Amino acid sequence: MRDHRWFTPWLLVAPAVVWLCVFNVYPALNTIYMAFTDTKPLGGGEFTGLANFERMLDDDQLVHALTNSILYMIVCVPLLTLLPLLLAVLVEKKLPGLTFFRVTFYTPVVASAVVVALIWSWLLDDRGAINSILSTLQVVTEPIPFLTDRWLLLFSAISLTVWKGLGYYMIIYLSALGNVGKELHEAAAVDGAGPVRRFWSVTVPGVRGTMLLITILITISALRVFTELYVMTGGTGGPGGKVSSMVMLIQLYSTGFTGSLGYASALSLLLFVLTLLPMLLLARLNRKDG
Repeated sequence: MRDHRWFTPWLLVAPAVVWLCVFNVYPALNTIYMAFTDTKPLGGGEFTGLANFERMLDDDQLVHALTNSILYMIVCVPLLTLLPLLLAVLVEKKLPGLTFFRVTFYTPVVASAVVVALIWSWLLDDRGAINSILSTLQVVTEPIPFLTDRWLLLFSAISLTVWKGLGYYMIIYLSALGNVGKELHEAAAVDGAGPVRRFWSVTVPGVRGTMLLITILITISALRVFTELYVMTGGTGGPGGKVSSMVMLIQLYSTGFTGSLGYASALSLLLFVLTLLPMLLLARLNRKDG
């Protein structure tokens, strides 16, 4: 048993280490390097110091992209943290027909994001189903510009994200609710606590760790949103490009013969910092609560 060579463990982990270095470490380091250059898609590029970061200060498109991404996060995080928990509490009860509702809530999760975004685009179009129904019922005299008004388009995309994510996070909460002791609910009920009081005093503290994990996941997803806005704007970024997200802006600057990989890399670093800050804040708050 002691004939094993000292390098045997290293040989076993070598494929994983090589994979990690080639597809994770090297791209990350290369992105940091290119952020300080004027690299183009066709190659070349010289070291330009902080020029790409100074360029951000005068970039109006970046202001729109930052506003949209942060607004996306601010709206999506509380909705996708609380609504799936409420759904999980409802479908956790053993009532007839609940399997149907569980499957119904989870179905959007397995559907392709592109397909779902296309269906929503057809529904929300000026001549789509929703405007047709509202017009038939004489609720509106003109079509509501869901896909041509900046703010309506943005909140339509947010609604799609929330609708599609409900089932996924509901499943995670269902697993966490299994660890909340029923005796705690029974004791609270004996003390006279109603359903709402038991929810905030027993259920929420019982799944606090899961809530933190879900909050972090949603924060990352919201700041990296791409598919919903890209499809619903037809790849244009919305009216005047004002609905572009940070990821769409990075994609815009990194493609095409005139694209700027250096500036796109600097934007990627900015997005990385924006993603990291909420995670560190939430982790610190969780440590204090612990």
